[in-house]
Amino acid sequence: MELSEANLQTLTEYLQKTLDPDPAVRRPAEKFLESVEGNQNYPLLLLTLLEKSRGTVLSVCAAVTFKNYIKRNWRIVEDEPNKICEADRTAIKASIVHLMLSSEEQIQRQLSDAISIIGREDFPQKWPDLLTEMVNRFQSGDFHVINGVLHTAHSLFKRYRHEFKSNELWSEIKLVLEMFAQPLTCLFKATIELYQSHVNDKSALKVLFSSLILITKLFYSLNFQDLPEFFEDNMETWMTNFHHLLTLDNKLLQTDDEEEAGLLEMLKSQICDNAALYAQKYDEEFQPYLPQFVTAIWNLLVTTGQQVKYDLLVSNAIQFLASVCERPHYKNLFEDQNTLTSICEKVIVPNMEFRSKLLVSNAIQFLASVCERPHYKNLFEDQNTLTSICEKVIVPNMEFRSCCFTVNEFQVLKADGIKYVMIFRSRLPKEQLLAAVPLLINLLQSESIVVHTYAAHALERIFTMRGEDNTTLINRAEMAQLVEPLLTNLFKAMTVTGSSENEYVMKAIMRSFSLLQESIVPYVPTLISQLTQKLLAVSKNPSKPHFNHYLFESLCLAVKITCKSNPTALQSFEEALFVVFTEILQNDVQEFIPYVFQVMSLLLEMHTSDIPLSYMSLFPHLLQPVLWERTGNIPPLVRLLQAYLERGANTITSTAADKIPGLLGVFQKLIASKANDHQGFYLLSSIIENMPPDSVSQYKKQIFILLFQRLQNSKTTKFVKSFLVFINLFCVKYGAIALQEMFDSIQPKMFGMVLEKIFIPEIQKVSGTVEKKICAVGITKILTECPAMMDTEYTKLWTPLLQAQIGLFELPEDDTIPDDEHFIDIEDTPGYQAAFSQLAFAGKKDHDPIGETVGNPKIHLAQSLHKLSTACPGRVPSMLSTNMNAEALQYLQGYLQAASVTLV
Repeated sequence: MELSEANLQTLTEYLQKTLDPDPAVRRPAEKFLESVEGNQNYPLLLLTLLEKSRGTVLSVCAAVTFKNYIKRNWRIVEDEPNKICEADRTAIKASIVHLMLSSEEQIQRQLSDAISIIGREDFPQKWPDLLTEMVNRFQSGDFHVINGVLHTAHSLFKRYRHEFKSNELWSEIKLVLEMFAQPLTCLFKATIELYQSHVNDKSALKVLFSSLILITKLFYSLNFQDLPEFFEDNMETWMTNFHHLLTLDNKLLQTDDEEEAGLLEMLKSQICDNAALYAQKYDEEFQPYLPQFVTAIWNLLVTTGQQVKYDLLVSNAIQFLASVCERPHYKNLFEDQNTLTSICEKVIVPNMEFRSKLLVSNAIQFLASVCERPHYKNLFEDQNTLTSICEKVIVPNMEFRSCCFTVNEFQVLKADGIKYVMIFRSRLPKEQLLAAVPLLINLLQSESIVVHTYAAHALERIFTMRGEDNTTLINRAEMAQLVEPLLTNLFKAMTVTGSSENEYVMKAIMRSFSLLQESIVPYVPTLISQLTQKLLAVSKNPSKPHFNHYLFESLCLAVKITCKSNPTALQSFEEALFVVFTEILQNDVQEFIPYVFQVMSLLLEMHTSDIPLSYMSLFPHLLQPVLWERTGNIPPLVRLLQAYLERGANTITSTAADKIPGLLGVFQKLIASKANDHQGFYLLSSIIENMPPDSVSQYKKQIFILLFQRLQNSKTTKFVKSFLVFINLFCVKYGAIALQEMFDSIQPKMFGMVLEKIFIPEIQKVSGTVEKKICAVGITKILTECPAMMDTEYTKLWTPLLQAQIGLFELPEDDTIPDDEHFIDIEDTPGYQAAFSQLAFAGKKDHDPIGETVGNPKIHLAQSLHKLSTACPGRVPSMLSTNMNAEALQYLQGYLQAASVTLV
């Protein structure tokens, strides 16, 4: 793809079509761009177009498209083709920083994110001059440029907050600190001096405070793993200025917006985060500064208003207090009852409205921290102390007095002028829980989102509480009279404006189904109708991942519970769900497609006869390469294909035989990836186990050649374990002679090499009960049903193989992994849509391909050896006496005695 005007024009036309609201115009354009993005110069065309169309919507579109292209393609995955040629990679890195810094803010953010994605893969080894180029821009004096650098640095370094410690990571952080910490500190001081000289210039303050927010975020990231010597030496500078910024009057940069946090609120919020980090991790170094921060943050809390825009600031401020009160040497700050009353009255209760889960969580954490810590024990020797403190500031509803106790977990509600406090502890008396359930069910009818949300959350918690026998504390029989009002009110709660996608209510529905089991069956037709309508609605614009997950879990439960007692209901479920599923698949709702595949697998696995035509019409589409490009699709897609093979291998052979190469193509793609090779083995095992032998006979040799190539080129422990299980499954299915002849047809004497180099030294690494059983039965067949093991050069391997099998039975699993072995992790893509979200209630049953044919593999080995020795008298005892380890021989004697057989 040349860098020509013609190609720029074509790219322009297709990008403009991607902005069209009509799916018939938009989707073909998106598909075309996906199809050409593998061509050389494609990303450079995007950047050229972006630069030429500055100030237009097209420029923004090009920037977003470029960022998404980088996100999908930049990472180089071992054993997979490089999706971007080296020339393009070099050209991108040479120009992108300058282009980003010279672009308007909207473009700048997209390119900054692209730089951080590239940097995550290439910095510092493959992009050593990135940091130098960025730091040099601090000298420009242009805060548009400076903020671009800061935003990019933040995107690049924030991963230090969540990555595991390692020498490689610390070496990178050390390099960053050496080059970046001093310039960042100088910029911090200079920016504060600039804001002080521009206090009356709001436009200047907005730019400067944007810089300060990014600087404080960078401070957090660079200090998260450990306290660097540089920041310890310069702590006075940072802490003094942080304290100063905390005490700034909010009117300095006041906004009229009641909902959106302003720059000053965001800055103070991040400083509270930084102070909490130091209080938690660097207690000794932070002690000299802590009293002034406690005072400043306390004053901040009691003077901050109740507007929504202050939620994050108040939440982080409370989090800081919680961090401090956890330390025994600060208990004097909180042991006075008047102090606690003041905290409840002026801070905790006024900020408990259900508009910010984080705010509620941190407030609860503060109260819990005070009650749980041993150093406050003397405060709470009177069991009613905390309750009395709460009652001074909360007017409790008398209905709920029976539910109020001094405990570790708090749920505080405030609605309609009445404030409720519900305090649950892990071992509430059962009778009090039962008494609370009807009251909570009634509360579900409330038009207040706060009230019905907390009622749903409380019910969900109660339904999962377990007794000493590990069964649910409340059982199905005890809920018998409450089933109808419970289900009615839960679904009614989702009709309240603002609560249509309430994750707490949907989770309570899921838990109710799980607890009630068969009791929900009479209501299922109505419930499924409501759930599918909800699914159709949220699929238009998925925005609440937890709600969506619980919705699919609830659908799975309804299907499993109903079909368990009434298998004929399966068709009704399929008719109801397939309409919605078809729309989701046709509209390519990426967030929901992995869920759809899991539910379809569950439905298909319930069939006992041939696969219905409704499934077979979808089968060819499941082999489309585009579906397999998305990481999150792979596990549920493999499971769905397994379900097809398990339930309808003959149907596939007779109606879709031409799709077998497509199945094997999927296997080949998966087996080439270290991240997904185990999924490839799952699919291959289902093909071998279920497909008629004649339909796959022509492909067997090529399958093994592919496996041996991967073993030779990129051997890993995971691959070897999966390979061993598959070889033995093949042996169980087709026999030991077929296995030996297959290997030796690929290369003379290969069968012996596989036994010597893989079976004998590696079999101890196999884990899992079913996997070990497959290997045990397969090895038994090789030992006792393969003539070549008795009469050729392979005979020398007979005793070592038997000894390895006994080790598989008796020795601990070998879970060592070589130091130089690196596994490829699933792509770390922001957002939940790329991740595979396993549905607990769609879980696949464990499958044992051997089943009851072999009960005890040890007994089976003994019986098979007895049969072999009868056919070859004297041979087996002779081989055992030659090389067999005494301990292994003792174990074998035990197997023979248990099977009541002897060797002759």
